Amino acid sequence: MMDPPLLLPLPDLAATRALGRRLLGWLRPGDVVGLRGGLGAGKTELARAVIRAALGPDEEVPSPTFTLVQTYELEDATLWHYDLYRLEAPDDALELGIEEAFAGGIVLIEWPERLGGWLPAERLDVTLAPTGRGDERTAELAGRGTGWSARMRQFGGPT
Repeated sequence: MMDPPLLLPLPDLAATRALGRRLLGWLRPGDVVGLRGGLGAGKTELARAVIRAALGPDEEVPSPTFTLVQTYELEDATLWHYDLYRLEAPDDALELGIEEAFAGGIVLIEWPERLGGWLPAERLDVTLAPTGRGDERTAELAGRGTGWSARMRQFGGPT
């Protein structure tokens, strides 16, 4: 049985960035995070916050919209940032090193549903939804698989 998702209000971009910093402290090699939500929901902003928390606030973090993947070397793993919006078929992800990424990287995937059967069952899904009030949005964090249950309970609310 899956634990209920954790719902977090994100009143502004600063709160979205703070969530990214918290996520980084929670992630470890082998983790996959599916970033869900429509166009403009804040997926790239959240991914940038995770990456900048790891590498510094001035780190250049281009959106992988056209390259489909960007990699960043961390102390203990490679962080892979995928944007699969333009992926034509799930098997095309194999050409992007997705198997290597899953084998021991920290993987952030925008539009994870485009992976079809390649999407690992063990993952964290973060669904962002704008409220229609400026930069305000909500985040729903859902741990998939047994390894995420205890971690979800430890995460708690926003700081």
